[in-house]
Amino acid sequence: MKVSFGRYLPLNSIIHKIDPRIKLVVLICLIVSIFFKTGFSGFAVIGVGVLLLFFLAKLPLTMLFRLMRPILFMILILFIVNCFLLNTNSDEDIGLLYQWHAFKFSCKAIFLSLYIGLRIYLMILVTTILTTTTQPLDLTLALEDIMMPLKIIKFPVHIISMIISIALRSIPTLLDEAGRILKAQASRGVDLKNGHFREKVKALVSLIIPLLVSSFQKAEDLAYAMDSRGYDPQGKRTRFRQYHIKFKDICFFILGVTMLAFIISFNFHPDIFWRIPMIDNYVI
Repeated sequence: MKVSFGRYLPLNSIIHKIDPRIKLVVLICLIVSIFFKTGFSGFAVIGVGVLLLFFLAKLPLTMLFRLMRPILFMILILFIVNCFLLNTNSDEDIGLLYQWHAFKFSCKAIFLSLYIGLRIYLMILVTTILTTTTQPLDLTLALEDIMMPLKIIKFPVHIISMIISIALRSIPTLLDEAGRILKAQASRGVDLKNGHFREKVKALVSLIIPLLVSSFQKAEDLAYAMDSRGYDPQGKRTRFRQYHIKFKDICFFILGVTMLAFIISFNFHPDIFWRIPMIDNYVI
């Protein structure tokens, strides 16, 4: 219930005041940068930029550690899988440390697991910064403005942006509903923490089924509410909120595009920039 993804935090920071369209474009540039194979050296550069945005947004430091907990479990699973799947003819190529039948404990398995886990963590952190510093309505309007050129080919821009907005808004609602159901089941004697694996699965079913029923009911209520208010996705709509690009938005945009250009150059011209060869050779 301490998940922060999808929850808007009304704080007074410079990131909150950035134009949502510029903010969305810059954070998309950061996510694209994470997908490039730059090794741990490139991730260090991206990580510094993401952490700088995190602290400029004045988000609580505990959020960094809360987002890291599921990633640690994922890294462990990836490490176990890599120990069985990584198979090369030369033991020097994978930095083999210990082998027991098909299980190979190697440096490459460790670094690949950390590399993938760090990439997922940076993506989650960037998305969290976007959702916690941007109101859902602003994010919807920003998406619609960015996809505006697609209207030339009759692409349903408004419908897609509304779907994304409703999906983002439903995340904290479902988390709150899961918390209420969890407390209700606990008051009836359901224990999700103790017991055998089979007992935990049965207890989890008692949480998932009511949550699914509640989510479908809320979706139906939302559809009836929009229909009763005369919502027409094909109709022409006006806006109460008007966005204007300011100087700080331009500076923020230039920094984001510069970061993407640097990572692209870092990927295609690795000899120009400094790397960590002993570690990056395992993942690139």
